[in-house]
Amino acid sequence: MRRKLFINGEIYHIFNKSIANFNIFKDPNNCDRFLKILDYYNNPDPKISLSKQIFLKKEYDFKNILIPKEKSIIKYISYCIMPDHYHLLIKVLDQAKIYQYLNNIGNSYTHFFNTKFERLGPLWQSGYKMVRVKNNEQLLHLSRYINLNPTTAGLVDKSEDWIFSSYRDLITEKLFLNELIKEISISNPETYQKFVENNKDYQKKLKMIKKLKID
Repeated sequence: MRRKLFINGEIYHIFNKSIANFNIFKDPNNCDRFLKILDYYNNPDPKISLSKQIFLKKEYDFKNILIPKEKSIIKYISYCIMPDHYHLLIKVLDQAKIYQYLNNIGNSYTHFFNTKFERLGPLWQSGYKMVRVKNNEQLLHLSRYINLNPTTAGLVDKSEDWIFSSYRDLITEKLFLNELIKEISISNPETYQKFVENNKDYQKKLKMIKKLKID
């Protein structure tokens, strides 16, 4: 199969879903582990696996993945971890390493989950999927779509109440939109919140229409 092409400086939507729509992220501890995986392997040269790191040092000092590190393979713009899938909106910083990074996060979480629940076999429906973001309008739409996922699915009434998402940080901490994530062209948290929330009912309605068509 031809390898998906990533380009330095370009922005992509990366997403994947569990096999048979299994709720692999239903447990908050599992979500926390996935966030640690996203952070730990965002490093050009991880010396050991995360599981060995935690075994040797008992823990991994996890920080917010929206805060760029000195050396990173990607930069996070938005993300959301849902019960059976994830969305990552990222900017490529090291195109030579991103393929291994994406393989690492999929394999590492599969190993963690299978070990924890004493199961065998694949965890994902397929390899990750990616869409290149071509313009600012598409970027804004995708960030809104990703951050609205929890309310669209009916998991919470307010998207900021879903803690395994970038949304709460983006609308409560000026640092992110003002300084760290200038790729999102709306720099004011309140303005960004209004932009996102204005589409909440419409996005939920679209999901209902889609479900009715399938049923």
